[in-house]
Amino acid sequence: MAKQFKPETLCVQAGWTPKKGEPRVLPIYQSTTFKYDTSEQMARLFDLEDSGYFYTRLQNPTNDAVAAKIAALEGGVAAMLTSSGQAANFYAIFNICQAGDHFVCSSAIYGGTFNLFGVTMKKLGIDVTFVTPDASEEEISAAFKPNTKALFGETVSNPSLEVLDIEKFARIAHNHGVPLIVDNTFPTPINCRPFEWGADIVVHSTTKYMDGHATSIGGCIVDSGNFDWDAHADKFPGLCTPDESYHGLTYTKAFGKGAYITKATAQLMRDLGSIQSPQNAFLLNLGLETLHLRMPQHCRNAQKVAEFLSKNEKVAWVNYCGLPDNKYYALAQKYMPNGSCGVISFGLKGGRDVSIKFMDSLEFIAIVTHVADARSCVLHPASHTHRQLTDEQLLEAGVRPDLIRLSVGIENAEDIIADIEQALNA
Repeated sequence: MAKQFKPETLCVQAGWTPKKGEPRVLPIYQSTTFKYDTSEQMARLFDLEDSGYFYTRLQNPTNDAVAAKIAALEGGVAAMLTSSGQAANFYAIFNICQAGDHFVCSSAIYGGTFNLFGVTMKKLGIDVTFVTPDASEEEISAAFKPNTKALFGETVSNPSLEVLDIEKFARIAHNHGVPLIVDNTFPTPINCRPFEWGADIVVHSTTKYMDGHATSIGGCIVDSGNFDWDAHADKFPGLCTPDESYHGLTYTKAFGKGAYITKATAQLMRDLGSIQSPQNAFLLNLGLETLHLRMPQHCRNAQKVAEFLSKNEKVAWVNYCGLPDNKYYALAQKYMPNGSCGVISFGLKGGRDVSIKFMDSLEFIAIVTHVADARSCVLHPASHTHRQLTDEQLLEAGVRPDLIRLSVGIENAEDIIADIEQALNA
């Protein structure tokens, strides 16, 4: 289906194709378990010799249909839903790294991911080196070690809104024989498809624009099928050598281009269990059906709001890659010519205290720990999502103490601007 249809059609049609007499709308398979007639049928599933369903922690028909839709939108070969974007990030790395391994990561990433990689995963014996994404290829390459297994970055970073030079990062990763993993949450595949620029694996927090309505926490990992694991078999024993927990099966030999996602499902989801509930997958699918309609509206509104803010005398600075004077404007035009996302960051003259007073004065734009849904909302990362980071770490993650993250919704742009204006005047 991915080859036949354009993204708008995939949003509506991909993943679930009912047969005669089946429900037109993707059903919620709200069942933990699935029945078989013989012990042998079940045994073949447990040995990964047949594909099918036996326990929702591993696979569920609702989840698989939604994962297939996201894979089609990204142009990948396979995908797996997770219970959150954080789980997707963790699994994406942990699927190819083990204790004693190392990976390289852009420092311009979401604070929760920065903490996951820099603190929690170090406790598991997996080390990370953070690099400035704007650094030269030589500087970033210098961070690689013999035990480096991946390079990671965000297409548009949350909340610093730096645009990743995907081609540069892909070139560096491939020169070192490792995959590039890109978090594509903010642009979504409607505005950017990282596989087309050389990325190998894409992750999403589906909680954001994909769900679009702030109803369901979720994540997704998509594999392009393009990275040749066997060509670097010594680096990736988990994929290229027998798995004793499945009677010596080797994922790359048994599943070819599906090896990475099969291992993530059969091994990590089996043992760690961060599954997305079928109910949440159903709600996510409803969001995906209008993703192609919502993203252009988010981008149009954000462009108008960014232009308004950039002209307002009370505003110290505005960061939005749709503004021609933005340092990432050229990269954004290259990778996201139809728009990036609806998220803007800006600071007010007077600093942190003025920023907080401004936020408290907004009327319908709500202060919430969320971003990227239909409703306009606002957050002060230094006080909220990034509280655990020191001022030094804040700046390293691209978060200034006065930074306000504004997620522009799909309401009327004039109404959004009017609320901002009255709060600035307050």
